[in-house]
Amino acid sequence: MLTKKLKDALNKQLNNEIYSAYLYLSMSSYAGTLGLKGAANWFMVQYQEETVHAMKFFNFINSRGEHVELGAIAAPPVEFKNLLEMMEKTLTHEQFITSSINDLTDLALTEKDHATYIFLQWFVTEQVEEEENDRDLIGKLKLIGDNGQGLLMLDAEMATRVFVPPPTAA
Repeated sequence: MLTKKLKDALNKQLNNEIYSAYLYLSMSSYAGTLGLKGAANWFMVQYQEETVHAMKFFNFINSRGEHVELGAIAAPPVEFKNLLEMMEKTLTHEQFITSSINDLTDLALTEKDHATYIFLQWFVTEQVEEEENDRDLIGKLKLIGDNGQGLLMLDAEMATRVFVPPPTAA
């Protein structure tokens, strides 16, 4: 059984993950309109990952005998200056998610809910990877600058990313 405080925080995080999916779906569409099909693919994979993250929270909340409470999801931005701005916004957003996960982990310990604490460890590790990937792409984009050929090469690299579901969706 989850405490009310922890249940509310988990539901909030579920909604944060759904917003993340929305954000990356919007970015995928915008990258496609820029002719960056590889970047559109990269953001589509992000979208798929975020839907899995949301479902992990959904399933966990239900498995603890609680009801999921879906809230309103804000509309994400729909236009961006360029791919560098999209990646910088991605990193900022992932840092927000990392902070939220860390706060949830602290709350699970405070509430002495070890099952939730263990559940959240997967997300703690996942966020390290998310931020590292974003920083790597931002670094490459800064090196490329206004070089169109470099951008096309990076776009081709981003096109190779594939969605790999985690071992369990629990």
